[in-house]
Amino acid sequence: MDELTEQILAEKENVDIALNNLKTAMARTEKTVIELAAIATFLHNIYNGIENILKQILISKDIIVPKSDKWHKDLLNRSLSSGIISEELSKKLYKYLTFRHFFIHAYGFMLDEKQLESLANDIPKIWQQYLKEIEHFLKESDL
Repeated sequence: MDELTEQILAEKENVDIALNNLKTAMARTEKTVIELAAIATFLHNIYNGIENILKQILISKDIIVPKSDKWHKDLLNRSLSSGIISEELSKKLYKYLTFRHFFIHAYGFMLDEKQLESLANDIPKIWQQYLKEIEHFLKESDL
């Protein structure tokens, strides 16, 4: 097994754990600020895993990983322009990128339960789409 495959598998395992924890947190009937913070953390963890895989794929293709102040957005755009992900998926992931920025710079008590529920409900399906697109890209690229 090559290094890229090992890195992707490790990230997949971590994201799967975060998805299971997210599911557990979402199942709580009462969502205090503590549960909302946990949900936000798991969403952030999942998006970080997505970014980490994209970075590793770009590096393996000798494509420069952005290093600007807006590198997270640049990473998503570079992944789209390199054909790693589709435009449809890029638009879906952009919502999580936006949330990531909010999560990093806001206070936990500012979290909106409805927004978190929407993001949390959508992420399992988005993750599956992401995995399919990544697998297809890797197969086509012989990486």
